[in-house]
Amino acid sequence: MTTFVIVHGAWAGAWGWDKVAERLREAGHRVHVPTLSGLGERAHLASFPITLTTHIEDIVNEMVWHDLTDVVLVAHSYGGFVGTGVVERAAERIAAIVYLDAFIPDDGQSFEDIMGGPLEGPVVAVPEIGDNEYASEAERDRVAALATPQPTGTFTERLRHGGAYLKVARKTYILASGWEGFQGVAAPLRDDPAWQVLELPCGHDVPLLMPAELAALLEQA
Repeated sequence: MTTFVIVHGAWAGAWGWDKVAERLREAGHRVHVPTLSGLGERAHLASFPITLTTHIEDIVNEMVWHDLTDVVLVAHSYGGFVGTGVVERAAERIAAIVYLDAFIPDDGQSFEDIMGGPLEGPVVAVPEIGDNEYASEAERDRVAALATPQPTGTFTERLRHGGAYLKVARKTYILASGWEGFQGVAAPLRDDPAWQVLELPCGHDVPLLMPAELAALLEQA
């Protein structure tokens, strides 16, 4: 049995991982998918001063309060910022880390730096969903209904870290190869023997697009 702790991406929530979590649990694994503060069913907290540090503490506290060890930490998209910060705080609890089509931030970098241009206001609006991004209109409508604005402080706070994630024994990068978003992040890892690089032929929202295939790859991490 493996213990997975999953960090979802921006504008999302635990709801986006329901299908993957179900498959992993059916296979006998323990799965924790906490929704980050200010998002999903915790959107009512968005009026509070939520930062990247808040999200890091969300995940660290999930592990502490549930006494989780030998964790496979999975971080999707923006969650790469959170996951990288989590390892700085709780490396002793983490056996492996999986970056899923995710950012691996430099020390001192913010998500705002990547987006380009200053962000204003208390929250960042949900981006428009692209054409043909999901397999059906029903799935597209579900995502549109459940996605929530992101607390701006989570994007503007700079992450300070000392590269603790590099010391995690097992490191995997899963690339969604059906679009161009994270090819540049995965490219240098392919020649690094410390990393396992895997691919799924789909767009960025991998947990919704290929849940069964993703669950199978996570079992290899």
